[in-house]
Amino acid sequence: MTLIRALAAVAASALVIAGTASVAWAQAPRETRGAPAGQFDFYILALSWSPGFCEANGNRDRDQCEAGSGLRFVVHGLWPQSEQGYPSFCEPGRRPIPRPALQDARDLFPSEGLARYQWRKHGSCSGLSPSAYFSAVRRARALVQIPDGLESTSTFTKALPIEIERAFAEANRGLRPDMMAVVCGRRIFQEIRICLSRDLRAFRTCPEVDRDGCRAGAIDIHPPR
Repeated sequence: MTLIRALAAVAASALVIAGTASVAWAQAPRETRGAPAGQFDFYILALSWSPGFCEANGNRDRDQCEAGSGLRFVVHGLWPQSEQGYPSFCEPGRRPIPRPALQDARDLFPSEGLARYQWRKHGSCSGLSPSAYFSAVRRARALVQIPDGLESTSTFTKALPIEIERAFAEANRGLRPDMMAVVCGRRIFQEIRICLSRDLRAFRTCPEVDRDGCRAGAIDIHPPR
């Protein structure tokens, strides 16, 4: 069953739930700034749904949110993660990023500014060089297949977060809802975060990430601009 058909099937019940449920998250994972590079357990691949990100954040990223861009999922980042909490802004992030490394990442991120920031905050904690980190981002992105319904949708719809997770699980062998989290704000679908093994060869469970996901009822899925 395609995602769009699945959304249609649950739309009525989802709207009822949306009328009574509230957005709720567990306590946000602890951030450890300046942690030693390379000390983490797994990765999160964060894929932003551009229409929702732009709608919820006031079009703050000009490159990602430009009218007519048609952007759908884009890489937000690849984040080293611990079983509890995550490292950030590790020492290597203070060093300049070689220009060739940024050029290699141009098709991964919606803007160079985001690529730079992701290296400083997250990539610097991977224990990799900038070039190797962006290569890891590319490998991680290649592991994830986008559900057909989201790959082709051009209309506004609603869905429960679990329905989005199930669609990703159906499209990716070995991926389960407890290995990812939907991110929402203002009841708008903004992002999917998928947990990957440290060697980027498999999906893996991540209880803290899963608990931190969107707990709203039905959320809006905005179409590409």
